[in-house]
Amino acid sequence: MSPLFFEAFMTKPKALTILGLGNILLGDEGFGVHFVRWFEARRQLPPSVAIVDGGTMGYALLDTVCSCDALIVIDCLKTADTPGSLYRFTRDELADRLPPPTSAHEVKFPDVLCKAEMLGECPEIVFLCIIPESYGDMDLEMTSTVKGRFPAMEALLLEELKRRGFTPETVAA
Repeated sequence: MSPLFFEAFMTKPKALTILGLGNILLGDEGFGVHFVRWFEARRQLPPSVAIVDGGTMGYALLDTVCSCDALIVIDCLKTADTPGSLYRFTRDELADRLPPPTSAHEVKFPDVLCKAEMLGECPEIVFLCIIPESYGDMDLEMTSTVKGRFPAMEALLLEELKRRGFTPETVAA
């Protein structure tokens, strides 16, 4: 038999993780977590795609990040723009804007990516982000502006999944 037969047979499917980040105790800051929960209830994904509620887990996300071939991160982007605006960018496009790594006592997601890179295990990453209307105040509810953008973020995520060869099916209500 041809060596190509064995190579094709032994190749594992690409693993993709959709990671929602944010603190649900801080209103719009919890968008990524709320969105992935909402999306997961609406869509059926193949076994090679994982949806992870990453919350504010810091270095506990290192295994999640390092164990996939591609990562789609859903999060807030705190910048001066219209609340509810959506952005898509790659890790390379973000790299120049990231602050330097912090100490182990103050872990942010860029620190996790830095460690994954140091381990040689950083996957291909795409960020899908929203501009929050409010953040930093204790509030279990997101603003209607940001929550109302779930369908637009879903369309952006479905586009990204299609680009990678995945077409999730709609779950019957």
